[in-house]
Amino acid sequence: MTLHREGYKSIAIATLLFGAINLSLFWFLGASLLWLCIAVFIITLVLFALVVSFFRIPARKLTINGNQVIAPADGKVVVIEETVDSEYFKEKRLQVSVFMSPLNVHVNRNPIGGEVVYNKYHKGKYLVAWHPKSSTENERHSVVIKKGNTEILVKQIAGALAKRIINYLEVGQKVEQGEEMGFIKFGSRVDMLLPVGTKINVSLNEVVKGGVTVIATF
Repeated sequence: MTLHREGYKSIAIATLLFGAINLSLFWFLGASLLWLCIAVFIITLVLFALVVSFFRIPARKLTINGNQVIAPADGKVVVIEETVDSEYFKEKRLQVSVFMSPLNVHVNRNPIGGEVVYNKYHKGKYLVAWHPKSSTENERHSVVIKKGNTEILVKQIAGALAKRIINYLEVGQKVEQGEEMGFIKFGSRVDMLLPVGTKINVSLNEVVKGGVTVIATF
């Protein structure tokens, strides 16, 4: 397992806070309130471990298949339904959404390989990520990847806790399936808009792994 570069600053700050809080408590209160110092140490250690864990990149064998759509993120499938896309396609699409809790791996990956033909950031609200309107009203970053005659729109959506969306792609860029497309800090959701009629390989509430689980087949 390695740590994502987006976490270096957050982990450094967490390390400084962890050290400052505990060294100060043990220095000033260690002799009289040792139990309090130990309790604070345990609590801050757990919080520090959570921060480090959030930026983890576990070693895994990625699924590479040109006829399949692979999960763009770790999490739980919360939406499988037809919807009308008003941003790019202007027509019906099949939406599959993956909700990421703060405990999930938060690296976002390209569900297919191809060319980036659309990339746009949208300011917005911070509704909880499972809210039906979060796809269209929350802060989000939309990318369309085209392979042959097939286009897939991927939305990185901020939630109530996530306040920073990072996207590494640019229009015209050639991308590989499974490569990093971005990162969302502290819990959120990723939507995919697929062609209507695409065969879906997952079900509602199924837990998926980014870069591994097959979401759909062309």
